[in-house]
Amino acid sequence: MLLAIDIGNSNIVFGICDEDRWVRQWRLRTDPFKMPDEYSVLFRDLLREENIVGTDLDQVIMSSVVPSLTGKIQEMTRGLAGQEPLIVGPGVKTGIKINIANPSELGTDIICNCVAAYERFKSSCIVVDFGTALTFTGLSDEGEFLGVAIAPGFQSAAEALSSHTAQLPQVWLEPPEKVLGRNTIQSIQSGVIYGYTSLVENMIDRIKKEIGKDVPVIATGGRANVVAKLTDRFTEKEPWLILEGLKIIAKKNRR
Repeated sequence: MLLAIDIGNSNIVFGICDEDRWVRQWRLRTDPFKMPDEYSVLFRDLLREENIVGTDLDQVIMSSVVPSLTGKIQEMTRGLAGQEPLIVGPGVKTGIKINIANPSELGTDIICNCVAAYERFKSSCIVVDFGTALTFTGLSDEGEFLGVAIAPGFQSAAEALSSHTAQLPQVWLEPPEKVLGRNTIQSIQSGVIYGYTSLVENMIDRIKKEIGKDVPVIATGGRANVVAKLTDRFTEKEPWLILEGLKIIAKKNRR
């Protein structure tokens, strides 16, 4: 069995894969203050619900954009599975051509999403990831990374709006019935959700124009469902795309 883990700024996403079949996938809130032993208890309890123990794991792979947690989760997986995890980074085979000046600047979450998207479409494509940041990544027909655009995620934008104003509250982000809100909560929901939907549509159109043709677009990330149901720009929606990427990379680097 493969244990795949992605450490993001808002969530830790992980899953168990057995012979190309995902047994279970989980999404946890990222807590940089937890110690390795605390994460160990949490992971063991969740795996136990599926009758999985550490000795069932024959490969562990992880990606991380949270340096303060990388070592902690690495230590946790050593104790859990009794082996060193493969960490996505320089020297790891991905199958994606990254021809940029400083490849180390590119987040491993973006790399994993690219790997999974290219495996799925085998052609030029766009990946839109709705996470703490909202990212748009382009790939060529040859699997070359073309570049990425980064904007604040809409949850981040809503929290910034609340924290930098005296009278605007934090709200649960879901589409209101009308674009013009009749109260503060509806007004914020509309501005963030419908405003970001327009942003996403416009960015996709601009990237397609830059690529030079119509290409498939895949939506992923914990917040993908909120916008994906409001637009026709997405070819597919896969909230767990990053785990698919980790699974593919694990196969390419199997020891």
